Amino acid sequence: MRLQTLREARWIFFVLIVVTLLLALFSKWLALLGVALIFYTFYFFRDPDRVSPDDARAVVAAADGLVVEIIEMVEPEVLKMPMQRIAIFLSVFDVHTNRAPVDSTVTYSKRYVGKFLDARHPDATRLNEYHTWAFKNERATLVVRQITGAIARRIVGWSQIGDMLKKGERFGMIRFGSRTEIYVPIGSEILVKVNDRVKGGETVVAKLP
Repeated sequence: MRLQTLREARWIFFVLIVVTLLLALFSKWLALLGVALIFYTFYFFRDPDRVSPDDARAVVAAADGLVVEIIEMVEPEVLKMPMQRIAIFLSVFDVHTNRAPVDSTVTYSKRYVGKFLDARHPDATRLNEYHTWAFKNERATLVVRQITGAIARRIVGWSQIGDMLKKGERFGMIRFGSRTEIYVPIGSEILVKVNDRVKGGETVVAKLP
């Protein structure tokens, strides 16, 4: 457990503890439900260390979860050019910290308000609340988008424009189920396929040209 990650849950823990104490006044069985929710919250906010590969061409997953889409499209916000998009769906059981896909400098960071459709909905990437990041190094600029879901309604950003991040270093998180998209340059070798499970900061999803 990292204190920075657990700090994002401080009010959740406070409410759950108060509710559990109130439930204990009426029934120990109801109080056990509150205790179970407290333990689940600890589980959800777990944040394991990961070892990223040294290969300078390797692009690691920006999040844990299930690869739900790999398509070629125009990245609409930062580079506005054709790129390959790898979309990862995070369930409520996945680690929710987001990690830099390559050694890089943060060159763009902007958040947008929006809806809270299920993160698997085809319009979620366009209509939901999201935060877009750009990570630049001497080889390429990659774009990562954190997208909220029906349950996940809070995007957390820990990094700032100008920060230099190591591959796999944490730059933020999304709470309780969501979607993370990685845009890599055309010509990159995609090393995952739809329905693959990936680990943020560890699984190599692509290799840069």
